[in-house]
Amino acid sequence: MAGLSAIGGVLAQRNARIFYSGSIVCWTGSWIQRIATDWLAWELTHSALWVSIIAFCNLAPSVVISPIAGAVADRVDRVRLTMASQFVTVAQATILVTLILTGLIRVEFMAFLTLCNGAAETFAQPARQCLIPGLVPRSHLPGAVALNSLTYNAARFVGPAISGPMIALWGVVPSIAVNAVAFLYASLTMHLLRLDPAIRRGKPTGFGVLHDAMDGIRYVTRHRGIGPLMLFAATVGMTLRSVPEMLPPYVAGQFGRGAEGLATLASTMGCAALIGGLMVALRGRMAGLSRIAVACGLILALATAGFVATPVFAVGVVCIGAIGAATTMHGISCQTLLQNAATPGMIGRVLSTWGMITRAAPAMGALGYGIASEFLGLQIPVLIGAALCIVVWLRTWRHLPHMIPILEGAGAGL
Repeated sequence: MAGLSAIGGVLAQRNARIFYSGSIVCWTGSWIQRIATDWLAWELTHSALWVSIIAFCNLAPSVVISPIAGAVADRVDRVRLTMASQFVTVAQATILVTLILTGLIRVEFMAFLTLCNGAAETFAQPARQCLIPGLVPRSHLPGAVALNSLTYNAARFVGPAISGPMIALWGVVPSIAVNAVAFLYASLTMHLLRLDPAIRRGKPTGFGVLHDAMDGIRYVTRHRGIGPLMLFAATVGMTLRSVPEMLPPYVAGQFGRGAEGLATLASTMGCAALIGGLMVALRGRMAGLSRIAVACGLILALATAGFVATPVFAVGVVCIGAIGAATTMHGISCQTLLQNAATPGMIGRVLSTWGMITRAAPAMGALGYGIASEFLGLQIPVLIGAALCIVVWLRTWRHLPHMIPILEGAGAGL
């Protein structure tokens, strides 16, 4: 009941209701389009490598852009930056629909447009997340961060559940068009937020953007709690979180299923992610999040190994559900700890580094697995990656007692 009260306290705030309604709409549209573009890339090429390249193009811009995006979010109007980034997504989806309808679509064009969309999302991510502390009183921050992830994972469930039947009945065009409308709605509702100017607009440091970006990276690497947590999350992202980014080859090659199989796996993963997110959100407290964040990495490694090793679709569904739940619990816990431990002047840059890890690491892993699959198949490279992640997990778990007071103690030890 205390956990439900915490979520209710978040939703009692007018700004929070506006913010999260826009989030659920645009992220649902994003997942609807993602399933459609993955399937379109597979239909155009029947190549696991090309599917991994599309995933790479969506996530890779954060490697270069994230530190800069975080520095920008710490010095400009974050609402306007979010809106501008989301309008780019509207344009990207509109162009993609036009290319498909005119018969000019090519997988190379898809890759370029996905790259543009990935860059826009990289700027939007720290700008949006920097607004969260201004939506609610500080006592509700864990619930607000958890609810942010819950809206994403609700969309991750609803989006594929909608996209699968839409693709089967009408093709990929309606799914992509829905995303354009969803992001347009989310952008326009940002105007309705009433935020403290100190939260809405960052403060320039007096130095250049590149200096601020490098300062943020140094802050993260030297922080005794944030640094190790980020390193573990990067390992998880590269070796494990890349697998859900390239589901079509597993659906068709490993399980012998079509678009309905893709929708089943994606929806199961999203539903489990929603349940896992609720479990974390309903706790309503900071204590224990460090252990949850690290323990879920082990669960994710075991579930990923099980998913790629089995030819039985039912077992694959169970494993993908465990992947979804563990991924969300890991992500919510890490993000809450980062917002709790980071100093206010660094929060945009810390969150942009987190965005880089959660986007770039899966992109690099997906590309690596896609290339390796041409020689070793879909299973062996991922099993090696899961084993590597378990080794890093063991090291992090041993170091955890030193990290807990720094991450959960409201910035102690900076």
